[in-house]
Amino acid sequence: MFTIITLHHSLLRSILGIILGLLFIMWPQESVTYLIITTGIFFVLSGVCSFFLWNLRRDKNVNTFSPPLIWGVASGSVLLGVWLIVSPDFFITIFGRVWGVVLIIAGVQQFVSLFKARTWHAIPFGFYVLPALILLAGATILIYPFEAIANTFVLMGAVSLFYGLNELISWYKFRPRKVEVLPDEPASEV
Repeated sequence: MFTIITLHHSLLRSILGIILGLLFIMWPQESVTYLIITTGIFFVLSGVCSFFLWNLRRDKNVNTFSPPLIWGVASGSVLLGVWLIVSPDFFITIFGRVWGVVLIIAGVQQFVSLFKARTWHAIPFGFYVLPALILLAGATILIYPFEAIANTFVLMGAVSLFYGLNELISWYKFRPRKVEVLPDEPASEV
């Protein structure tokens, strides 16, 4: 019985991986938006559940956190969730901008390290290529945050699709086979 449950979960994971992979590859920009909206829905549900659970515990006289803290956290969760649902493009842009700045800082830091190292060693030109690419990637993400994140989703989609197909092949190849039972033949008399 345990193997049947495991196999069904394996099949379910493979199908889900294939579907997500295809969605991310076919509609990367929409996938980013819907992922942000889904995150917002989870924040709203989390806040609403916090309200209800606090009220249930309050009715049973169970010691819980103070009401202002629960109401503040739950309200903040609901408001952030609604904001994510209403304006997902804003959050995608913010995330893209922050990631672009982080990459630019990392690229500049690598250039500074290389320039300092020049005082002790001769640095070949090839060592400057990677920091330049990191700076270029950071600038590109700052200028086109939505497209850069959508391209990342295409890569994630390809990996998810590969995972789903691999899981499906493994499920098919390694599932238990029914053993055919042959009826006993009567012993021949000599």
